[in-house]
Amino acid sequence: MDEFVFYDTLRQGLWIAVMMSMPILAAALVVGLTIGLFQALTSIQEQTLTFVPKLASILLVFWASMGFMTETLVAFFDSRIIPLIAGM
Repeated sequence: MDEFVFYDTLRQGLWIAVMMSMPILAAALVVGLTIGLFQALTSIQEQTLTFVPKLASILLVFWASMGFMTETLVAFFDSRIIPLIAGM
């Protein structure tokens, strides 16, 4: 395997990882900021108040975006990884 092919495949794999994690991280960021603002405005400092809504939003977004993640990962493997393994 050529160095260029290795680094290009690594770059594509990292980009796919970023694309797949972005919806979950964005949901956690938005919910975290909203709950943090709510806590700052009301002076409620309860740890579970930030954890439970973030966990629920992450699970909801993960469930909603599972199809996108699966299609993206399968397309990457079909178009890039499997031909490299097969030596094409």
